[in-house]
Parts: sequence; structure tokens; C-alpha cells
Amino acid sequence: MKIPFKGAVDCDLHLSAPRMSALLPYMDEYWSDQFSNRHIDRFAFTMSSDNPILPLQWRPDWKAGADEPGSELDRLRSRALDQFGSSIGIVNVIHGAIALYHGDMAAAILRAVNDWTADKVLSQESRLRGSILVSLQDPALAVAEIERLAGNPGFVQVLLPVIGELTIGRRIYWPVFEAASRAGLPICLHAGSLNRHAPTGVGWPSYYVEDYVSQSAGFEASLVSLLAEGVFQKFPDLTFVLAESGVTWMPSFQWRQDKMWLGVRTELPWIDRMPREIIRERVRLTLQPFDAPPDAAIVERLLDHLGSDEMLLFSTDYPHWHFDGDDVVPDGFPTDLLRKIAIDNPHATYGRLRQGGEATKSLEVTA
Repeated sequence: MKIPFKGAVDCDLHLSAPRMSALLPYMDEYWSDQFSNRHIDRFAFTMSSDNPILPLQWRPDWKAGADEPGSELDRLRSRALDQFGSSIGIVNVIHGAIALYHGDMAAAILRAVNDWTADKVLSQESRLRGSILVSLQDPALAVAEIERLAGNPGFVQVLLPVIGELTIGRRIYWPVFEAASRAGLPICLHAGSLNRHAPTGVGWPSYYVEDYVSQSAGFEASLVSLLAEGVFQKFPDLTFVLAESGVTWMPSFQWRQDKMWLGVRTELPWIDRMPREIIRERVRLTLQPFDAPPDAAIVERLLDHLGSDEMLLFSTDYPHWHFDGDDVVPDGFPTDLLRKIAIDNPHATYGRLRQGGEATKSLEVTA
């Protein structure tokens, strides 16, 4: 079904990562020289879990002659913002440098990516907001990058891949969470892997579809880690957004997590209530890809089992191919819930949207 009003906040849009030649002007002299003289500026830094040539990565009608999916800002304006009447869009620019073992080099590239995003994207389109992309290879450098950009109201969250080198709740990463919390920025765990470990629990897959479908297990593992390690208790003001995680796994996960916690809760005394209550309060899921059958009755039942009307955030995941035409919302969503996920929930999740004068929560009914 189409979204029947204007003014939505699209919480997951993509522009393709800029080529290294475009990033060199945003680097200091040392790193610009290093990349040029060592010919590293010729590398694509493309990860297998985010390969731009795969059909899933771009809808045919959204490609329309573009060299790469999401490579043109004008096309994003017309196909994502204008087409769905979105008042705000949150852009996630993901660069393969997040997977580098060289912490200093990764930080230099990602700093340039963030500055490029601010200069070439956010300053060019007032409806867009950005995500601070950091690498956890060196948490101290990640903290420094968050603090460097914390004063820029155009950035509304911190962006990390969901599958990393260690489980995400480990205390080595807590300084990053503290920096994000102090800045009032949610942490967005986005589908993707550093490829430090096999994306499945039984080894390396042969095909991309195995990697892609297994991402939901990565989200489950990360959520278990955040709960068990006490991250939600340590950082009571920090929200986690799970982007491109799918949705249908969450109800059964909540039930299973509650059941197992009841059996071993003495091990985790800091979890002082049912895990599902914590999840519903502190975790958000972007709408696309919505991985339920095309049956409105099943969708309604799934939404009921989710147990909260505050967890979902509207997204198109432009330019990725999860739906055709304007049918961005699956059948089975009541109109009052659509308002929640498209307007109210994003504004409640991203405090900087509430602070911005350009953002509006008004709705203009179009259908």
C-alpha cells in the first residue's frame, strides 16, 4: 500500500560511497599523499556484503542509467524524497574502510566520508540528515570522530555494521556508546559485516543469498549481547536502531529471550525486568525490508505480536529493491499506526529532529 500522507521521515536512505579521488580533498596532507603515492586511491573499498552490482542493491526503475545505485543526489531527491512525500530523510553512506585493520587509515577515510557527506549532501539538500560513520577498530578514534561532529545538527546518529569483530556489547566499545549518549545520538546498527568471521554459525557460505538471509542472526546476536552485557542499564538514554534487519524475527526473539532469561536470570542481576520490556523501550527497527508474506491478516497478527507501536520506523531503503512502485508499506498497516511509524516514532527516536526548525510533524493527506 502507498503511504497516504506527506511529511514522513525516511529513516534509511543510501547514497553510494564516494570514490577515493573525491575524498582526497577532505584529507590532511599526510593522508592525501599516502593514498596518492601508494596508489591506494585506486582501490574501490567494496565489501562482499555490500556489493553494488547485485540486483538487490538497486531497483531497475531507480537505476535508470546511473553508474551506481544511489550515486546521484538529484535522483535521490526525486525518487526517494519527492516520490514518497518525505519531509526528512536520514542518509547512511557506508564505506568499506570500516573493515580495515589499520585503525588510523580507517579513521582518516571515514573522517573524509563524513566531511564529504556534510559538504556534498547535507548542505545541498535541507531535507537530508546524516549518520556519523565510524570504525570500531580503534574505539578511541571513533569517540574522537563522534565528538568532532557532535556539534553539527545535520548528523543525527552514529552508524556501525551489525556484525563486527567482537560482540557489540563488550566493554571495549562502551566509550563509543558513552560518546553517542553524551551527544544525544542513537546508535544505528546497519546490516553488513566486517567479514572477520563467517556470517553464518556453521562456516562461510557459497552464495550471497546465504550471507544476506543470515544477517538477521547477526542482529539477534548483537541484541543478546547488548542485553547480557548490561549496555541498556549502563546507558539509560541510548537508543539502538536496527536498520535493514527485517522485522518478522523480532516477536519470536522476544519470547525466546524472555524464556531463557527467566531460567538464568541470577547470572544477569542487572536485568531487572523482562527483556522484552527493555527491547520495546530502547530498540527500533526500520520498516524495509519487511519480510512478511503478502497477506494483510498475517501482517496484522505480526504487528500485534511485536507488542509495541513504537518500535518501527518508516524507511524506503532507497535504492535497494524491496518493493515495486509506491507500495512502500505492506498491506495490513492501519492508518493510525502509519502515522506513528512515519512521523511520531522517528521524531521520538531522533532528538535532533525535534530540535530542528525545518522539520515538521504536520500531515497533508493525499489519499
